[in-house]
Amino acid sequence: MASRALRATVLVGLAGVLATGCGEGGGTGASGKPSEAVSGVSSPAVSGDPVSDKGLFAEKVRAAVDKRVGADEEKFGSGDRSPCSTSSSLVLTSTCGAAADATAVDAELALREINGSHGFATLDAVARKLVTSVRSYRDLGCATGPTAADTREACLVPAATIAQGFSDLHDGTVLGLSGK
Repeated sequence: MASRALRATVLVGLAGVLATGCGEGGGTGASGKPSEAVSGVSSPAVSGDPVSDKGLFAEKVRAAVDKRVGADEEKFGSGDRSPCSTSSSLVLTSTCGAAADATAVDAELALREINGSHGFATLDAVARKLVTSVRSYRDLGCATGPTAADTREACLVPAATIAQGFSDLHDGTVLGLSGK
């Protein structure tokens, strides 16, 4: 629920930035008419404009990662609806293991897409944390229904991170649009 609120807040803020434009003098051109950013008519980006190039790259990353994340989130669920949720009866089964594998693939895709580029700190941190959590989940043998109490308990930490992984990756792509 909190991730959806964050998503909504980021999208509203981003919409405001897009609607008002950057450096457009309050949304009107020299003639006093609404600027292109306000009127919805846009001109092509100036070639070599680093802001435009960064924006296009961020949108490319968002589109590629969100396409994959969206499909996996629809298949496995996210948060409390994930088989890896600590409250799920499937948290220590191969069903969560499959969701963990999909989460790792999505996180690795995000890392490949951003390829060390600046402006994706959140997405980079989220993806790296997910790769580490999936590795821990696998190394502990969590998907095989461990019987030792200490192992079962240790599995809950990476499982909780994995359960939130699809939402966190999506949020990271959205924040990447604003260089965060």
